[in-house]
Amino acid sequence: MIVVVARETLAGERRVALVPDGVKALAKLGLELRVEAGAGAAASCSDSDYQTAGAKVESDRAALLGTADLLLGVQPPDAATLSSLREGAAVVALLRPLDEPARAQALAARRVTAFSLELVPRITRAQGMDVLSSQATLAGYRAVLLAATRLPRLLPMLVTAAGTITAGRAFIIGAGVAGLQAIATAKRLGAIVEAYDTRAAAAEQIESLGARFVTFELETKDAQDAGGYAKAQSEEFYAKQRSFMAAQAARADLVITTALVPGRRAPLLLDEAGVRGMKPGSVVVDLAAPNGGNCECTRPDQDVLVNGVHVLGPTNLASDVPVDASRMFSRNVVNLVSHLVAEGKLTLDLADEITKGALVAHGGEVVHPAVRPLLGA
Repeated sequence: MIVVVARETLAGERRVALVPDGVKALAKLGLELRVEAGAGAAASCSDSDYQTAGAKVESDRAALLGTADLLLGVQPPDAATLSSLREGAAVVALLRPLDEPARAQALAARRVTAFSLELVPRITRAQGMDVLSSQATLAGYRAVLLAATRLPRLLPMLVTAAGTITAGRAFIIGAGVAGLQAIATAKRLGAIVEAYDTRAAAAEQIESLGARFVTFELETKDAQDAGGYAKAQSEEFYAKQRSFMAAQAARADLVITTALVPGRRAPLLLDEAGVRGMKPGSVVVDLAAPNGGNCECTRPDQDVLVNGVHVLGPTNLASDVPVDASRMFSRNVVNLVSHLVAEGKLTLDLADEITKGALVAHGGEVVHPAVRPLLGA
């Protein structure tokens, strides 16, 4: 079976789906690896590194894609890439099927077998395949650094001959993987950190990192689904929550928002009035920007200035650290491919929870039960 790694085509994407160590791991499974020239350059993976690991490096992109039995990618294949794949080929990538179901339909129309990394179930034996968690870790880290570079003040407390500088204050909304990493990073930089999550169970994790868990009185016993993701709440809940968030944000120098509900618009947690109530010079980094944002003022990949407050909406922070992001992504991909391959061939065991959970399109149809209704099926 021929496994292909091609250059990413999305503007600003610097990660690569498979690093040279991943080539070695998949080669041991009896797979033939082919890599497009320059595919890993932004992640410090040279063509010679891939060749040393056992991959063939090729420059003719269309010809290379035409040989693929399995295409590994970070971002979804664009139209030109998809048209170069032969019918019956397979794709493993971040496909955003719950947010962009038409893409899944296009893959099915091409008769491509498509596995979406976002849909790998969050179960114990699939932890090593969890791309969302590995990349969210990096996003949480980068979000705090991004905010720190925009702040007109320092985060740590300093005692100097010129007097004492008080510590900055950080407020982190959401204590999933990205939120917890943001908390840890802000603490390491010396900030006073407070954090909120609808899940009461998150309090212990927040406090274990040295932050204060803030609460407000509103019933949230059903805030988490069986897969560990946040569940959507009522608009009445969100309205009361926004009032609470505004009061907390007014005390903070930086606010990081991370609340996402898969397949839904991100909940609005900080409205424009809340932003205007913040101190001039403070910063909001909205990690939910790809799904509409948790802040009303967020614009994807823009720095919006509102009454002296910077509102940043980055959509691909993991790509800012492409070396480590690619290494982590590659390990996740290797683990999933290893699960899907038997005796050097792609084997679909549809009774298996991981295989069935990640499979979006097969045999010319969109097959995932959560995606089909989005297409009216």
